[in-house]
Amino acid sequence: MPEVKIRKIATQIEEIFHEFGPPPPEPLLRGAIIAIIANPFAGGYVADIQPFMEDLKPLGLSMARRLLNELGGDPAKIEGYGKGAIIGTNGELEHGALWHAPGGYSMREVLGAPKAIVPSTKKVGHAGARLDVPITHINASYVRSHFDSIEVGLNDAPRADELAYVLAMTTGPRVHTRSGGLLAENITGQDGLK
Repeated sequence: MPEVKIRKIATQIEEIFHEFGPPPPEPLLRGAIIAIIANPFAGGYVADIQPFMEDLKPLGLSMARRLLNELGGDPAKIEGYGKGAIIGTNGELEHGALWHAPGGYSMREVLGAPKAIVPSTKKVGHAGARLDVPITHINASYVRSHFDSIEVGLNDAPRADELAYVLAMTTGPRVHTRSGGLLAENITGQDGLK
């Protein structure tokens, strides 16, 4: 398969002190990392694209480690995660789906094998397109307090023949969460759902 050709990598970190109410004991951190790479399948249909997922694994691990470091470096502090992709206009949606395994499993490896599926989104877009990456609790997808998203994008990416692959992590629930549902402290951790 073709090598992964990276044009740029960017990170964004949000430090949230309050949402109209009292400040939480410590600020919520939300972060994302986005890699802009050449799309080796741009411009036409290629039947067998699945082997490229193996080539993406080192990129996924590198991105997960970098993002974790930007959020303080302690895997035990990460409570939420998500992933996504923006495919340049000479590509197809399936090229974004290639990120599912390398993106998700890389975060699981770096974070100590959490149970919940890593939520994901993808779309075809032009340079400057924005993506809302969904976030859920790392061990139980039904923990309502951690339903969140983080918007990502770069003004010059993805170009038509590029892919933008994204990982996202948070250190806790939404600030001032009060919508009920399963609480993080009540997770049983058996099935990744509850």
